[in-house]
Amino acid sequence: MGGEQQQARDTVIVGYTVYAPSGSDWKTTDQVRIRGEVCDITGEPGNWGRSPFTGLAGPIQFAADRVTG
Repeated sequence: MGGEQQQARDTVIVGYTVYAPSGSDWKTTDQVRIRGEVCDITGEPGNWGRSPFTGLAGPIQFAADRVTG
């Protein structure tokens, strides 16, 4: 059930959706700094592929969370 100090805290999870440049290499074990805070990558980063209209590569998308408390 947690220690004495942990029971007096509220856990807060802040989640972000990140769109990284095409070709960047992110893994679920990585951390990323968002607005000065270190966040853990959650889930598998996804590649948007290429645009059928322009042929340009799309971004890499992943979720990142910061847990406090």
